[in-house]
Formats: sequence, C-alpha cells, structure tokens
Amino acid sequence: MDGKSLDGKTIIIRLEIDTRTVGFGAAAAALETAGGDIIAIDVISTGRDRTVRDLTVKVAETSSIDRITTTLSTVPGIRLVNVSDRTFLLHLGGKITIQPKTPIQNRDDLSRVYTPEVARVCQAIHADPSKAFTLTVKRNTVAVVSDGSAVLGLGNIGPYAAMPVMEGKAMLFKQFADVDAFPICLDTQDTEAIITAVRNIAPAFGGINLEDISAPRCFEIEQRLRDELDIPVFHDDQHGTAVVLYAGLLNALKLSGRTLATSRIVVCGIGAAGTACTKMLLAGGAIDVIGVDRSGILSADNTYDNPNWQWYADHTNPRRLSGGLAEAVAGADVFIGVSAGGILTREHVLSMAPEPVVFAMANPEPEIRPEKVEDIVSVFATGRSDYPNQINNVLCFPGIFRGALDCRASTINEEMKLAAAEAIASVITDNELSRMYIIPSVFNARVVEEVRRRVIDAARRSGVARRQPRE
Repeated sequence: MDGKSLDGKTIIIRLEIDTRTVGFGAAAAALETAGGDIIAIDVISTGRDRTVRDLTVKVAETSSIDRITTTLSTVPGIRLVNVSDRTFLLHLGGKITIQPKTPIQNRDDLSRVYTPEVARVCQAIHADPSKAFTLTVKRNTVAVVSDGSAVLGLGNIGPYAAMPVMEGKAMLFKQFADVDAFPICLDTQDTEAIITAVRNIAPAFGGINLEDISAPRCFEIEQRLRDELDIPVFHDDQHGTAVVLYAGLLNALKLSGRTLATSRIVVCGIGAAGTACTKMLLAGGAIDVIGVDRSGILSADNTYDNPNWQWYADHTNPRRLSGGLAEAVAGADVFIGVSAGGILTREHVLSMAPEPVVFAMANPEPEIRPEKVEDIVSVFATGRSDYPNQINNVLCFPGIFRGALDCRASTINEEMKLAAAEAIASVITDNELSRMYIIPSVFNARVVEEVRRRVIDAARRSGVARRQPRE
C-alpha cells in the first residue's frame, strides 16, 4: 500500500532496537500488521549493539495508534521510546513567536531602542496620543481575545485549552494579511471582567478580535467594547460567519435564479452566528426570514426570556408562522444551518421549494450530509473543508482587519461588512461560478486584497476612516 495515499494521520515513532536479537524487519512487519504504513525512516543514533530510529508512519484512523504501540511492545528486542502525533509536534512550544524588526548590535542601537533615546518617543506620544499608531506596534496589531467558553465544536474548555486555537488564528492573520496578532486568553467568564480587561489592554492594539465567547454574553461584550473603544472590535463567530455566508449566498442565489428579496429563507440555530447572519441578510434586502431554534419557530406572537430571541422574533417571520423545523422549511427557498448535526432530513429538503439552496454549516457534523440531498438541491455548502463550498471565516477576517487598520477605522460597521461579503463573492467570475464553486478558496490571493480595498472604500463613505492609506 502507498502510505501517501491514505487519508489519515501521521505519527512519528521512536524505537530503540537491540540489533543482537532482532532486525529492523521485525519492527516493520509488526507495524504493518497493526495497520501502520512506514513512509520515512530517520536514524537518530547507532552503535554496535543498538540503534535508535524515528519512523514516520501513516495510520488510517486514531485507533490504529493504540494497536501499533501494543504490537511493538510485544516484540522482543524492541523498546518503544516515544510516539508523537505530528500535530502535537507542531504545537511544541506554541506556534507563534515575536522577533525584533531591527537587531541590537551595539550600545548605540541599544540606546535608541531602549534607554535613553526611547524617552523622546514616549514624550512625543504623551503629547499626542494618536502618534501611538505611527510610533508603536499598535498600527498593525490585533488582540485575539477569548475566554474559552465556546471553542470550535468543543464547548466550554477554558482559557488554557483555547490557546492553541487563538495561536492558530494569529498565524492566519499574519500569513494571509500580514497583520500581527497576539492571543489573549482570559481566565474569567464574567462579562464585566472581560470588558474591563479588554478595555485596559486596548492601548497596545489597533483592533480587537473576539473569538469563541459563548452567547448571549458575547453580544453584550462586543457591543459594550464597540461603544467604549475607538478601535475596531469584531466578534468573528458572529460577523465573520455572517460575511462569508452572505458572500456564498449571493452567488448561490445568482446560480439558482433567485434574489434575496424574493426568497423565503430559514435560519436554524439562533445563537451568535444565526443572529448575525440574519442581520446581514436583512441589511442586504431579505424580507421573508424565519428563525427556528429549540423552542421552534420564533414569532412576535410569543414572548421570550432570551433578549436575543425576542429581538429576532420582533424583526423576522412576517407571516407569523408557528411550529417547528418541518413547518419552517416547507416551501422555503433557502436553508441556513448554524445549529446541530443531523437535524435536517431528506424529507425536510423535499418539502422545500424546487432546487433549494442548503447551507448546512454545523461543525463537525453538518445538519445534513450533502450526499443525501445532492440530487435535489441547486447548491449545497457546509463549514467543512472536505466538501465543496466551505463557508470559512478565514475568507473574511484577515482582509477586513487589513483594511480597517490601513485606513485607521474607528469601528467595523455594517457597510464595511457588506462590502467585504460582496468582495468575496466577486472574486469568482461568472465563467467560474458553478454549483460546486460559489465561494473562493482561502488560499486565493485575490480575496484579501479585494476585501481590503472595498472595506477601505466603505469606511470612507460611512465616515469612520481616519487616514488615507497609501496603495
């Protein structure tokens, strides 16, 4: 078997082999029997009686790792020193670092970057605080802030466990938009404490990216910080999802011959993402939007303890429908899922309008798998990377922050978000557009630049840009 063709995990196994009693072939045979495929061998050390080697092994599934370690431990003359998952190796010591832009090579350099010469720069900023944008890292630095309460599909795992995700987010900022970002994981889930902490660290940053904070606290945290700070505050789980969803939907509707204004749209899962998606749909011209959550269809005929649900009910469902998911999707043109895996059935989709648009974005398991309905939908999208049309926030936040920082925007408003969505959608030309290609790849270099350009234009038009960036 060609191990490189396996769609599985790669691990590194360090073995110490007693060459007096066993040959390397015994280790290779044991690995193959247990379901591993050796794709590389590195000699770490060797002697007359013993050799230590690192074996890079492809495994089809995680359970194979336990079988491999058990099997190897039974072979006389072989000692299993260590097993390392390549993903864990990538995270050793963290994934990001800080480096000086200018090396300190002599006392003169030292005096200019630190004492005594740095005092002149400090005094200049003290006299005019706006100079912090030109004389410090503030001009190009974003804080990625989380409390670890809603991390990916893992839930409330806390600030320590959230750090690898926030580090990864910082890497994406740098690679895709050359924005310096730093992870800030707060050891509190108290709303007031989070607001105070972010407000107090804001002088060092040009923008705040809130990440993986659970609803409904995330709404108040974002709004309060937007009101109290004069730099962009962006909750990516809400608005990043909404921007990319809107971009994909623009192209999907174009393909299916529909418009926002004439489409009946069902949003399933009225949390942070569902609410933000709906607000963007309404801002873009959608009229007939229905929200459904655990309590069923949200309607202004009812009163809800959850203030977010009450807002939603008061601004959607113009036909005052009632019932559950089945009643919501019947006759609908579009289904947008930001809820839970497996809750949408083929029968539900069959009850929708002919050739509907389905965005099943729950992770890691979508509301329905595309293979179950690909014969009856016009366009299908998910949040997963192993299916076509991935709705991925990476398409959004690097370019939005690049543009906001470059024009020194005081906020990221609805005009800028709509502009970003339209920019993402525009990257795909009419000749390229197809049911399997409604949203560009995150590696498409045109995305960040087009989003940046349109965000800056929208910031200027809406009066929140504070400088004219050089092109």
